[in-house]
Parts: sequence; structure tokens; C-alpha cells
Amino acid sequence: MSLWQFTNNLLPKETGTTSPLEETFDKFCRGVSMYGPFWDHVLGYYKASLEMPHKVFFLTYEEMKEKPREQLKRWADFLGCPFSEDEEEVDGGVNEILRLSSFDNLSKLDVNQNRKLSTGHENKSFF
Repeated sequence: MSLWQFTNNLLPKETGTTSPLEETFDKFCRGVSMYGPFWDHVLGYYKASLEMPHKVFFLTYEEMKEKPREQLKRWADFLGCPFSEDEEEVDGGVNEILRLSSFDNLSKLDVNQNRKLSTGHENKSFF
């Protein structure tokens, strides 16, 4: 669904056309997309994360949604920048990073509401 909505957001508004959901679903299942076969892409990174866990950090959207604090701390550790005890406190940096990087906050920023990419596509298409 998100790929279908995103693709339709990128179509010129003045044409009034949309990509049929069934067609988008069929292409996705066959691995036909702008970025290549989705599952091959994900599986490649997953395998690389198992082979080189010190170089490839693998995180799913579902993991981040379920436990954002824990996943952010894992990411910081992976980058070699673990949070201090003060930063992990309720008023500390971890919660502030989660707030600043939330979809709710990012989607409301002026740059994402009123600006466009060099391609002419609106930044808000990504939210």
C-alpha cells in the first residue's frame, strides 16, 4: 500500500491519473519496481548483517515501531557512540532524538510541507 501511495504521489497532479493498485501489487510480487526486487534487496542486507555484524546494522520498521528507545540505543552502540546514563534519563537525549526524528515532527517541518526536490516532486510525498 505504501509503495502504491508513494508512486501515485509522484505522478503529475495535473494528469489526474493514478497507478491501479492491482498493477502495483502484481509488479511488487514479480520484483518489478524502481529499486529492483524488494525481497532480494532486504535479504541481501540481512545476510550481510549476519556475515559482518560490525559493518551492517539491520533494523526492521516493525522493530523500530515496537521498541524505538531500545533500537535507537542499539544503533548508537553500533556507531560507537553509546548514550551516557544522563542521556538515557527520561529528560535526556534519547527521548529528544526520538521526538525530533518522529514522522509526526518531520512531516510538520516547513521544508517537508512547502519545498520540492530538484526533480519537482514535493518533499511531503515522502511523508
